[in-house]
Amino acid sequence: MNWSSGQIGSRTLRTAFHALRRNKMRSALTTLGIVIGVAAVIAMMELGNGSSNAIARSIASMGADNLSVSPGTASSGGVSFGGGSAMTLTDEDAEAVLRECPAVRAATPLVHGRAQVVYKNKNWVPMYLDGVTPAYLDVREWSVSEGEPFTMQDVRSARKVCLLGQTVVRELFGDEPPVGRDVRVRNVSFKVIGVLSAKGTNVMGLDQDDLVLVPWTTLKRRVSSSSSENQTAAAQSSGQQINTLNNLYPGQRSLYPVPSANQLANNPLPVRFFSVHHIIAAARSPDHVQAAVDQMTAVLRERHKIKPGEPDDFSIRDMAEISKRLSETSSVMTKLLLSVALISLMVGGVGIMNIMLVSVTERTREIGLRMAVGARGRDILRQFLVESIVLCLAGGTFGILIGRGSSLVIRNLLDWPTELSVAAIVASVAVSVTVGVVFGYYPAWKASRLDPIEALRYE
Repeated sequence: MNWSSGQIGSRTLRTAFHALRRNKMRSALTTLGIVIGVAAVIAMMELGNGSSNAIARSIASMGADNLSVSPGTASSGGVSFGGGSAMTLTDEDAEAVLRECPAVRAATPLVHGRAQVVYKNKNWVPMYLDGVTPAYLDVREWSVSEGEPFTMQDVRSARKVCLLGQTVVRELFGDEPPVGRDVRVRNVSFKVIGVLSAKGTNVMGLDQDDLVLVPWTTLKRRVSSSSSENQTAAAQSSGQQINTLNNLYPGQRSLYPVPSANQLANNPLPVRFFSVHHIIAAARSPDHVQAAVDQMTAVLRERHKIKPGEPDDFSIRDMAEISKRLSETSSVMTKLLLSVALISLMVGGVGIMNIMLVSVTERTREIGLRMAVGARGRDILRQFLVESIVLCLAGGTFGILIGRGSSLVIRNLLDWPTELSVAAIVASVAVSVTVGVVFGYYPAWKASRLDPIEALRYE
């Protein structure tokens, strides 16, 4: 009797399924190792992808192409005062960086402050009280959700305006609209002209929305206590030296009243030189970061008159290195977890080989009978290979469902970032078939090599 290849394949498949149904419990337990291995692979890959993408988003929220320029270290008598102790950066440096560095898209001076912000009977100390220029929003790729940002005219005029982060708005205003309201910072009234969009936490776990932005000139001249004290001393000194009418009548009261600290803060004296704490810049793209670092280094060394061979009086940091290190760490952890999951697959494969060998031993008489009525060795080989592959595919299918379900449970209950990995699912199916072929081939080959007469005599 002649059989087509399709008929032979369908008969072999039916025979394999019939053999597996006869031992349902054993078949289910055999696939359990594959189920656990595939589920572990998918869950670990989705957790790894979610963590990597969460890190990438966090880095992007901080600015993947951002560069931070910090002043150098001051020392006296051989004693170092730490990084940033030498105030060597100015706002003119920031302007020069933007003007003379083609790889830089935007740059802004940055002045830090720390003070309590008060609105009516509520108060809050923001994590960040920063003085910047409008370019800061471009550097950080940050938008304004309500109101509008301040302008360079506000910076030049040292206007008392501010932008609030979402956390500050929530703590001070609740459901009340903040735009147009006045808040007080060290008894200086600031008008809220805008609210920043939400940024969330950064890779360090710090709340980026706990922020107040003001023009840097305003923070430096009107809020910073050191600036106010310096200006007060300067004003008194200049008043005593220039206004000689104060001593016109010795022993009498001053002809002109001495201005108070608030009056001096509200009428700042023009100062030609102001140091800033940092300069924040953004490269035109992540690929231009290194070029931007080189150009900024050259410009700042020239402006600071640093001779060849002398160390820089500033330092430049970029987020690319941080992003690279975090990505490498996440990749190593993902590979480690994947290796553990693959070991589970190997264990499952060994279990399948073991059970298939037991099955060959139990069905020796059946194999001999089939070969006696005309079945060839390759038919027996195909049957046992199909049984092994079916077991692995069934385990792979249930493993995919359990892995996806575990990933969703972890994301919803533990709030861990996960992300669907189609590549992991495809790879799991491929690995399941491969395991079925590799670990099922030897039992199938052993069955196909049995002698029909010896097989019929087997007890």
